Amino acid sequence: MGFADLLDQVGGFGRYQWIHVTLISIPGLFMASQNLLNNFVSGSPTHHCSLPTNYSLPANHTLSIEQMEPKTLLRAFIPMDSSGAKLDRCRRYVEPQWQLLADNSSINTSLLRTEECLDGWAFDQSEFFSTTVSEWGLVCSLRPLKQMIQTIYMGGVLAGAIVFGGLSDRFGRRIILTWSYLLLGVLGCSSSLSPTYTAYCTFRFLSGMAVSGIIINGVSLKVEWIPTRERTLVGTLTSFFFTFGQMILAGLAYWLRDWRKLQVVVCAPHFLFFAYSWWYSESARWLVLRNRFDDALNSLKRVARINGKPEVIDKLTKEALHIHMKKEIEANRSSLTAYDLVKTRGMRRISICLIVVWFATSFAYYGLAMDLQKFGVSIYLMQIIFGAVDFPAKLFALAILSYLGRRLSQSACLFLSSLVIFANIFIPTDMQNLRTALACLGKGFTSASFTVVYLYTGELYPTVIRQTGMGLVSTMARIGSMAAPAVLILDEVFPALPSVVYGGAAVLASCFAFFLPETLNVPLPDTIDDVEEKWSGRSPTSPQQGLSLHDGVTAESGGGVPSEDVPLKELKDVEGTGLNAL
Repeated sequence: MGFADLLDQVGGFGRYQWIHVTLISIPGLFMASQNLLNNFVSGSPTHHCSLPTNYSLPANHTLSIEQMEPKTLLRAFIPMDSSGAKLDRCRRYVEPQWQLLADNSSINTSLLRTEECLDGWAFDQSEFFSTTVSEWGLVCSLRPLKQMIQTIYMGGVLAGAIVFGGLSDRFGRRIILTWSYLLLGVLGCSSSLSPTYTAYCTFRFLSGMAVSGIIINGVSLKVEWIPTRERTLVGTLTSFFFTFGQMILAGLAYWLRDWRKLQVVVCAPHFLFFAYSWWYSESARWLVLRNRFDDALNSLKRVARINGKPEVIDKLTKEALHIHMKKEIEANRSSLTAYDLVKTRGMRRISICLIVVWFATSFAYYGLAMDLQKFGVSIYLMQIIFGAVDFPAKLFALAILSYLGRRLSQSACLFLSSLVIFANIFIPTDMQNLRTALACLGKGFTSASFTVVYLYTGELYPTVIRQTGMGLVSTMARIGSMAAPAVLILDEVFPALPSVVYGGAAVLASCFAFFLPETLNVPLPDTIDDVEEKWSGRSPTSPQQGLSLHDGVTAESGGGVPSEDVPLKELKDVEGTGLNAL
């Protein structure tokens, strides 16, 4: 017996679960908007130095300034860049070079004196009407500040996982999820009013914390009301909300093209989510583990009523809860810590390898997804393509998992993504179609790697500490997502250097994946003893209790949630539905 039996009695995956899962999944459409918002809010328009305010043509010039085309006039003030094809973005001539306007001019422009943009920049508005870059001049020497916005946001996501994870264990999943919706609505809309760069970064950090509160509590509350046998199907279907969200973001950004308006539009819907989230029922499993049996019975009776099972209501008693959840209650009395993830030989091997795999997967994923402008294709089109490629990527991952096994699938996805990233270094910039195709392929392989590693991690860690392990490795994924935008700054040193770093991390992780044990068709380990006996060749130095259910508190799940002993295929948690959506 267990909580799964109680769910079956109150209707299994009935009407309540369909409504519940749908309402919690809809906000996922806007989680992609939050994670990838910096692509558009901080897009870099084409720009050049502003022209001096006081200048005049020489007396012998045949045309007046009004008669000249703007592009022609710029040649006298702005030098060409190192490629000779575009105007320099960060320099201008100290003195106007009117002789360059002549068609037969043969002056060596490299000898002419230049200076920085003392009067600011002029930004082209054909792609963006307004961005944080154009408003606060985050170009040239201040260009790293653009990438810093995304790093600060991801830092907020990481901090939120710690803060809201503990709060949800103490106060419940529903209440923290509800207030996280409100926080993101208020903070997100407030960030559109930011008068300064510092204020905007502060709001984005706090918004990242609220996003983390929505993700971790939404996933926990959703999963804890779903019977085990339906988790794979539900996980697969709800993962596509995040995928669709990437394409919705592209449409909204193309329609608005103003960073303040876009900020409001992607955050305002959370007020609606806040309003209807009061309909959710608190996790009955969490209520029981907090000794709130009356509240747990009320939640179960409400679910049974909505599912059309009125005959079950009278059978739901405190005694029935104690009987069905005896193991969970006993397991919750003792706890393992994160130290147990590296205490023994087999667990240490698994944890170290998974830390590298999770970090590199997230690092490469966001390295590709957060630099769409470098491909020379419309950023809006690139966002749609990058979103659509997730569909075949997830299907590809699910297909190879059964044929190649977990270890080879994980290593292959990472290695193939690194090959594609490295290949793009040698493709000339004028071959944009090929560069775009390779970038999409690389993003697809990293997305497939996310899908594989979620399933693989659940199969490697034993039941008694599985959620704690998921918390550790997904934290490393967030650190990878924080580091990814910062690495883009290295292109000022050498244009191909970011790709070398992203590809190198994927290759390294591919090697580490080979040291993980294969779990295809292998029974799930319940205890740390099981892990040591199966994969390290010896028993741990200190005996473990024969617990079969998770009893620890985790930052990822919100804590205090016992895992169930389920078949391998039921542990799948695909990208977008769980913590990698962060």
